[in-house]
Amino acid sequence: MSKIKLLIHEVFEQGKRESGKQSKSGVAFYLNLYFIDNLNYYDISDKTFVRYYDDYIQGKGERNIEPDRLDKMSQYVGYQNFSDFSRTFIKKEDDANKTTVKISVDENDTSLTDKIINIFITNEQNFKMPEFMKQNGFGIVELVFVLLLITGTSGWGSGKFGKNENMMRLSFFGGDEIAKEKECMYWTGEEYKVAYCDDRNPQRTIIPLDTIQLKYLKRIERKDTLTVENAFGKVWYSKYNGVVEFFTDDGVDPNNGRELRKATEYIIDKYAGVIEEEVEQ
Repeated sequence: MSKIKLLIHEVFEQGKRESGKQSKSGVAFYLNLYFIDNLNYYDISDKTFVRYYDDYIQGKGERNIEPDRLDKMSQYVGYQNFSDFSRTFIKKEDDANKTTVKISVDENDTSLTDKIINIFITNEQNFKMPEFMKQNGFGIVELVFVLLLITGTSGWGSGKFGKNENMMRLSFFGGDEIAKEKECMYWTGEEYKVAYCDDRNPQRTIIPLDTIQLKYLKRIERKDTLTVENAFGKVWYSKYNGVVEFFTDDGVDPNNGRELRKATEYIIDKYAGVIEEEVEQ
């Protein structure tokens, strides 16, 4: 793994922790504001952060990144510069030939390795079974069965299984259906969430899954944080019955079906930022 890829990964992981956001666009928007407000650095937009993530983390390709940007991102994660970051991470790669496999089984993100065994996968992709399982003739199927008994179910529920948030369950014994995925979504008032298409909750309007809208379209809750300097060219808006709402991407306002428009300086000045109340003399 290249040092730049490691750096981008660390930057986004820290951004997730600090912002509480999980989508790359949400984290990128936070990083852009943080770099401006706290590092006095204006040279990396949120769209640029997203491109870095796509290129290096999602493997869409690698691009040249200016040295001063690498230095500034390194400072953000606690290093003097990119050279300092690179030297430190060389030491961390000594154990890169081993990876601990963890599977989330409950809301506390408890690792099965804490309950049963430590499983390691080497760079040669050899799966190493624990010795006591070898001696008792355990195979992969038996191992899965033990895990199911420990979790107290014949399949995993709608919680996390790896990184696939759309997975409903993995049936072990019954039925032709091995897995059911969430292929629809609904608007929470702030963002889209994945859902099962047969969801009968009367409080939700279920629509087909749009992965772009799911990832990028969010309603900006804190309009008072928007200024022309940090929002112009980066946000969209919808005006309905005199109320203006701002969004992080283009599309349609899920609340009223109106087409979103790019926010102009006038719209941001008038409807965003801190609005002072008039005080009677």
